[in-house]
Amino acid sequence: QVQLVESGGGLVQAGGSLRLSCAASGRTFNMGWFRQAPGKEREFVAAISWSGGSTRLADSVKGRFTISRDNAKNTLYLQMNSLKFEDTAVYYCAASNSAGVVGQTTPWYDYWGQGTQVTISS
Repeated sequence: QVQLVESGGGLVQAGGSLRLSCAASGRTFNMGWFRQAPGKEREFVAAISWSGGSTRLADSVKGRFTISRDNAKNTLYLQMNSLKFEDTAVYYCAASNSAGVVGQTTPWYDYWGQGTQVTISS
């Protein structure tokens, strides 16, 4: 069983930056970040292969967000720059039992963290 714990969320002004972290216990393969704003469905943000060699980003965050991982620390990161009001959401870390397809939808993932709130003030 894999447990995921996110941290790094908070309140920041538009144009600012935040770095989210996700500490994993247990073996993880492909991992990702999703977010959910009030009244909206959970949406894909970014994903990374188990080796870190392949990444995927949602069009809405390309050029602003970077996903990375440190397998020695069993930690996933999401660097968020040039934050916009519409980035406000609860951000969730996800982990897959698979090292195959780097999924961009929730069914690809088997484990989820509890989420961390990111609020951008305009």
